[in-house]
Amino acid sequence: MLKPAALFFLSIAAGLARAEAISYIDDVQPILTHKCIACHACYDAPCQLNLGSGEGMLRGASKQPVYDGTRSKAQATTRLYLDAQGEAAWRQRGFHSVLAGENGQAALIKRMLELGRSQPLEPNAKLPGNLDIAITRSNSCPLPGEFAAYAQKNPHGGMPFAVTGLSDDEYATLQRWLAQGAPVAEQKLQPSVAELEQIARWEAFLNAPGARQDLVSRWLYEHLFLAHLHFAGGEPGHFFQLVRSRTPSGQPIDPIATRRPNDDPGTEFHYRLWPIQGVIVHKTHITYPLSDAGLARVQELFFGEDWPLEAVPGYGAQRRANPFETFAAIPPRARYQFMLDNAEYFVRTFIRGPVCRGQIATDVIRDNFWALFQAPEHDLYVTDAAYRSEATPLLAMPGQFDEIGDLPGLWRDYRNKRNAYENLRKEAYANAPPADWAHIWSGNDNALLSIFRQHDSASVRKGLIGEIPQTLWWMDYPLFERTYYQLVVNFDVFGNVSHQAQTRLYFDLIRNGAEVNFLRLLPAGARKGYLDDWYQNSGKLKMWLDYTSVDHRSPSGLTLEDENPKQQFAVQLLQRYASLNARPDPINRCTGAHCHRDGLPPELRDAEQTLSRLASRPAGGLRVIRQLPEATLLRVELADGSREVYSLLRNRAHSNVAFMLGEELRYQPRLDTLTIYPEVLSSYPNFLFSLKANEMDEFVAQMERAADAAAFERIVERWGIRRSHPQFWRYFHDLAEHIRETQPVEAGVLDMNRYQNL
Repeated sequence: MLKPAALFFLSIAAGLARAEAISYIDDVQPILTHKCIACHACYDAPCQLNLGSGEGMLRGASKQPVYDGTRSKAQATTRLYLDAQGEAAWRQRGFHSVLAGENGQAALIKRMLELGRSQPLEPNAKLPGNLDIAITRSNSCPLPGEFAAYAQKNPHGGMPFAVTGLSDDEYATLQRWLAQGAPVAEQKLQPSVAELEQIARWEAFLNAPGARQDLVSRWLYEHLFLAHLHFAGGEPGHFFQLVRSRTPSGQPIDPIATRRPNDDPGTEFHYRLWPIQGVIVHKTHITYPLSDAGLARVQELFFGEDWPLEAVPGYGAQRRANPFETFAAIPPRARYQFMLDNAEYFVRTFIRGPVCRGQIATDVIRDNFWALFQAPEHDLYVTDAAYRSEATPLLAMPGQFDEIGDLPGLWRDYRNKRNAYENLRKEAYANAPPADWAHIWSGNDNALLSIFRQHDSASVRKGLIGEIPQTLWWMDYPLFERTYYQLVVNFDVFGNVSHQAQTRLYFDLIRNGAEVNFLRLLPAGARKGYLDDWYQNSGKLKMWLDYTSVDHRSPSGLTLEDENPKQQFAVQLLQRYASLNARPDPINRCTGAHCHRDGLPPELRDAEQTLSRLASRPAGGLRVIRQLPEATLLRVELADGSREVYSLLRNRAHSNVAFMLGEELRYQPRLDTLTIYPEVLSSYPNFLFSLKANEMDEFVAQMERAADAAAFERIVERWGIRRSHPQFWRYFHDLAEHIRETQPVEAGVLDMNRYQNL
């Protein structure tokens, strides 16, 4: 029997051992969140290793990339939480562990961390020129038995990759965790009492009996499946997603994993609100509010009037291709108004997108433009039943069949349908009252949107930001709904090259339709000139091959002079809708001596006044623009210790955006400009500068003088935060903290996969 003294010391030793035990939730996940998931989240995570949750860590890695623009067959879906649950299920889907070794080899995570530790970067120096950090790089994804060869070939290929690494304490914590067997735990999000009450009300509504309810709930599900839903009065950081479950309310959710949200679920199901697990990352965080008032609005829109329904439609390719037919029984005014009420959300779904790498769609849009919406009471598809009946069959969209040999024929068929619809539409509107200000929807601050493209990503904001753009979109219900279905509901990120090509080609037609619709607001005689400007050079060939002719005869209902009517329209738009414009922009559209926001402290006011010298100037005169990436962030420190963050977005000019390939051949670099705005306007920062407010004069002066790469590098050396900067992570995460301070619901970890080696 042990003596009391021995028992005492044993209890102390046991207590110390317990104290030293590493908690995945409290100790490990915070390190991964801080240093890893800026690269390892979403479909574009290297080797599909998603480190935003315990489930992702246990799932491990895969050699099969999600993004493969050459695959001839669609591949199996690998959506975390949805397509499989648990480590064993993911092993059956071809994922390999990063925590377990093979044949005496250490775990991949351990060896990746050791390799990264053995090759530290020179502080704030450029990375080695032979180190490929592009998102298009080929990732090796070695198995434990392949790691030695991988390390020899890629000495700088450890983790964290090509960036300042872990601190000593972080590294020691992860090593101790691995030595203890790398236990993993999932931190389950538990809804609050107030959230549970609202969940119950929404689920009761969505699952209520009746054919009309079935159809409305199906339409709502297809429009909200992507959303990060949050409740009025809910807990900060709590978000939910709408899923189809085999189990009813009150039971654990058993999600049905179909490739698309409008595929046949194959069994009886219930709509459920499922807590979103894991760390929120900004690029996939597309938010939508739920509340009792919102539920009342839905009931008013969809059930405020009686409408007949003979039978609930089934599923299948035709139902996916033409939601206008599938949901024809629901009054189109209700469908369109629901989308307008939260137009920013819906535009974000297809512009910011669910796919994390979107060049298949983004190279069809300009780098900056504004979007407006047609008022429902002046949308013929909403108001004219005879016209709607004739138009609906022509609104079907491609992408449901993906045999590569069928691509040319499929494309011609759907192009011809779309063009037949455009001709029908043109004739109908030529016989309708001319479009005027009353035809532009102005129901709330979602009415005016700004879109910015950064190569293979894009962002959306309420309000009119930046200089008056080259093009504007004016979307009606058929344009809005088709864009949403083509790029969100029907788009399959795991699809083959034929599916992706059909998606891209049809989106080109939608963009053209939105631009041409806007031209109806301008004088008839001015339309050809603008169209020629938007479709220069090879764009004229595309106009002849794939687009319909524009109405150059029907008058506009607006009073605009023939000299630069688009500029006049934009100025009047800003004046008329000033109360709806969520983001006034004196920096980029300075009309007087004061080119800064009101109410700023003097040093920030002076800094903005100086910074405005770089805004909205063509690169032919401001040559430093040619050295800048698409999304540069500028962090300005004030004397009181506070800071402001500005986005410097490079707007690349194009002769046209009408073709899928050869974009670089259509660049017009002398016409590039900068949009400067005091927010983080991208999920993907390309570079960051940090300076004190009293250095702004010198920073701007050097930017104005920088005529070549050498001069720009001197600016980077002084104020740039390179990937190798000792405090890189503090500066990088401060951008997300700025979002949290100013727009807490929108906050999430930013992505650094596109952070450049300047």
